Parts: sequence; C-alpha cells; structure tokens
Amino acid sequence: MSEASQYSAYRVLARKYRPAVFDDLVGQEILVRTLTHAFESGRIAHAFLLTGVRGIGKTTTARLIARALNCTAGDGPTMVPCGDCESCRTIAEDRHVDVLEMDAASRTGVDDMRGVIDSVRYAPVSARTKVYIIDEVHMLSKSAFNALLKTLEEPPPHVVFVFATTEVRKLPLTVLSRCQRFDLRRVEPAVLGAHLAKIAGKEGVEATAPALTLLTRAAQGSVRDALSLLDQAIVSGDGEVTEAVVQEMLGLADRGRTLDLFEALLTGDVAAALENLRDQFAYGADPLVVLQDLLELTHWLTRLKAVPGAADVDARTRAEQERGANIAEKVPMPVLVRSWQMLLKGLGESQVAPDPMTSVEMMLVRLAYVADLPVPAEITRKLTAAPAAKAAAALVSGPQSDPPAGSGGGRIAVASGAQAAVPQASQDAVPDSKPKSQASISPIVLAEFAELVNLAADRGEPRLHAELTNNVHLVRFEDGRIEIRPTEHAPRDLANRLSKKLAEWTGKSWAVVVSGEAGAPTLQQAADSAREERLSAAADDPGVRAVLRAFPGAEISEVRELPPDVTLLANAKDGDADA
Repeated sequence: MSEASQYSAYRVLARKYRPAVFDDLVGQEILVRTLTHAFESGRIAHAFLLTGVRGIGKTTTARLIARALNCTAGDGPTMVPCGDCESCRTIAEDRHVDVLEMDAASRTGVDDMRGVIDSVRYAPVSARTKVYIIDEVHMLSKSAFNALLKTLEEPPPHVVFVFATTEVRKLPLTVLSRCQRFDLRRVEPAVLGAHLAKIAGKEGVEATAPALTLLTRAAQGSVRDALSLLDQAIVSGDGEVTEAVVQEMLGLADRGRTLDLFEALLTGDVAAALENLRDQFAYGADPLVVLQDLLELTHWLTRLKAVPGAADVDARTRAEQERGANIAEKVPMPVLVRSWQMLLKGLGESQVAPDPMTSVEMMLVRLAYVADLPVPAEITRKLTAAPAAKAAAALVSGPQSDPPAGSGGGRIAVASGAQAAVPQASQDAVPDSKPKSQASISPIVLAEFAELVNLAADRGEPRLHAELTNNVHLVRFEDGRIEIRPTEHAPRDLANRLSKKLAEWTGKSWAVVVSGEAGAPTLQQAADSAREERLSAAADDPGVRAVLRAFPGAEISEVRELPPDVTLLANAKDGDADA
C-alpha cells in the first residue's frame, strides 16, 4: 500500500468504532430496552424524536433504527439486525435508496420539506420501510414545520420519520406531540472511561487511568468528543497516553497542584499561591482554566462538607478523594461559600481583563488576604463573651435579612454584610408614618398633622401623602384649621385639594391657610434628622465599634427598631447564630 493510500485509509476512532448494533450503544440502556419492547410487541411508532447533547449517538441510533426496520435476515423488524444482508450493508454505508438522511441545518426551507412530502406517497424501492432521518430538525423554519405536520401525523404505513436534535425546546409542540421521544443521556464517567480503555486496548495503545479520567471529564459525557480527544492524545503522546500528555494537550492544570494552590489560599500564603500559579502557567496551564479548576474544587469540597459520603469516585483518584475529604473536614462551610462567591466573581472579571494572568493573580491575592477573616458566627461568639457584647449580640449575615433579635433595640446594617442590634439611641422625631386605618372611627378626629398624613395614605391618596411628607412645613394645626408653608416644589393647588379631601374624610369644613412663616421642618426632613441621630448614637456604641473593627472598611447603613417581644440572638443557640 502506498503512503498516500495509507493516509486516505485511516479512519478516526469516532467513525471506526461507531456502534453497529444496539448493544454497542454506550450508556443508553433505557433507550435500548424501550425500543426492544416496542419491536418485540410490534408497537413501532411512525415518528421518533432523539434528543441529547452533541456526540451522544443520536444519528447513530437513527441509522440503527433504519437497519432494524429493514433487515431482511428475519421475517420482520428486529432489534438484532444481521449486518450482512444487502439492506444492512447499504444502510451502514449511507447509500440505501430508501433511507434518506437530511441535514436540516442546510435545508431549512419549506421547498425542501415539500420534496420530502411529495416522495412520502411512493412505496419503497427495495426496503420494507422507507425511513426519513432529519438531523438537527430544530433548524427547520416555521413554514417547513407547518408543511410537515399533516404528513407527520398520518404518514403512509411504509414510512417512518426519525428526527434528531440538540435543541428540543426549539421544536413546536405540535411536532413534539406527534413523535415518540427518547432523551439520550450523557454517559457516566465510569462507563465512558471503561469504553475509552477498551478502545485503547483494541488500538494497542498504553493509556493510564488518570489520563483516561482527564479525557472523560473533558468530554462531558459525549462519546464522540471522548473518542476524538483520545485520537488526539494518541498522536500527541506518540502512541502512549499519559496524564502529562493529556494535561499538556488540553492546557489543564495538575489537579494535585490545584489542591496545593487551594490549601495555600486557605492559609493566606500569598507567595506560595502566586508561585504555584506561575509554575502551572509555565507548564502550559491557562490561568482561566486554573480559576475554573479552583471553582470546581470548591464546589466538590462543599458537597463533601455537606454530604460526607458524596465523593465522586468516578472522576477522581482515591488519593484525591482522601485529600479532599481531609480538607473539607477542616474548612468551615462559610469559608467555602465565601471562596466560591469570590472565585466566581473573579472568573467573570478575568474573562474580560486585558491580561487574564494579572487578573487571576489579583484574584488569588484577594482570596488569600481574606483567609483569616472570621466568619460572622465566630465574631458573634466573641462579642457575646465580651462585657459590651449584649448590645451587639445580634450579628447575622445580609443587610436585607429579617431584623435580628433584640429587646427594644435597633439594628445596624454594615456595608460588608454584617448587622448588629443596639439599643435605640433616641425616639423618632416624628410619629410613625405607617397608615392607621380610620375606617371604623366615626366621626374622624385629627389631633395632629402626622395623623392627617397617615389618613391620606390610608384613603388611597399616595400623591397627596408624598406632597404632605416632602413639600409642606407645618406652621399651626388646630381642629378645622391648618396653616402651612409649601415648598417651591409643592403644586399650587395643594391647599385647595387638601381642604376638599379633609371635608370629604371628616364630614366638616377645614380651612387650609398658606402662611409666610418658616414653620417646622417637613416630615421627611425630621425623619432624616432622626435617622442621622440614631446612626451617630449607634457609632458610639462599644458593641458596634467592635463589629466595625472586625470588618475593616465597613459602614453603618441603617438602624431599625425591633419588636419588644423578640429575644436577643445572644441568648440563642450557637447553631442559630450560624444561620
């Protein structure tokens, strides 16, 4: 054989080891079992829909169905086609006249579908059943789908449609309802790894278990991708597939080094972390892949922490599992969660950074420097043990969470996410602005201006309520008479509208007089002033100062009054504080 013919005769592994019978399908036992029952009982659908990720075996399954329907070795359709008859051989070689395979990605129009519809009415030339295989069927246009619907619902008895798609959600429901659907599953790592080992053995290639594990993970459950990667690894390693070869080929980081890097970050060893990253980069690892590996490692350790028996035995070596379990046992769950959030944010930043390596280094520096930052539960326990702890015992996470427990106190929301309860610094300068329903009181008596403002909100007048709160300085308030000084932002008809509304609500006339006197601050100004006083008083509280020292750069954002019947978090259990 000449050198040129030798090159042309080579077939890639994905084609060379394409399944020839249903038993060769990898990881699709449910599909095979269902089709076997259907063929044995004679309940064969007139339209099949095969869906799943790329390289999972959809088109291969469609061709196997065509062979099973048309094998002439038996008396009828069989799930075990012989592979030797004329129909089996011509279908396997993609040249059977009655098995028409169409790529919907390149033939999307209604005219292409009309050609299919016109040919459906003709009987097969030599086969038992005419099979139409339409790959990537979701690419058909809406008009093409509409043209196919009637034929798809009631095809001639000698016709079977087999559709394949990776985007089943893009198919119209009218098409889905007319097909028997099969979802081809991603192949499990253990099954796919065993398949790769079997293929490597047939090819006479020495492939190590760690190398096959890396190929399995990179394929993400796709058999075709796994075989293509194995083909590439064989070439890269000159016939020997090792872990180092696969890592270099895929630009992967050494997972042992990734564990070393994670431990350096947890101990705050910036120098060791940066040196580890530089070493991996020098050996060809992509900085973004290193960050993705850290994210994956954090997720895996979190799962081990939450469910100790959830070790991924199929994708990791025994040594990695033992080391990961040891790390998960030592690291608190809040630290793992915080690491995940920071790494995820850092990955997004690094993907758009001009220099990903620099961005990843800065991400690792940030992660190392927060390694010794205590978690909220730990700070709570320390504060509750101090003399001034009772005032700041209610330390919880999240500025938007429900008010922490405290007796007659307030809450301080800190910019870093910590909150503390402190005694109320002073009473509000203005009464509570919550609407107080007056519907059951007759007649309505207004004793002060704040009650009037609440009444406006209660009677469904949000605009008037806002104007009275923000744009009115009260001069005098008496029963039946109000003197106000509107601000420059107040509407001109405010006094007239207010007078009419008061008469409507109270059943008597009210005089609303516009005065030139300065009057009192607006209700909003009074509320803002009271808030500033509370923040100032909270900042002077010893417990709050302890919280601010624990979270450098934090700021007090809010102080809230707590219900008097709520128990202080300091008196709660430690397990509650961790929430």
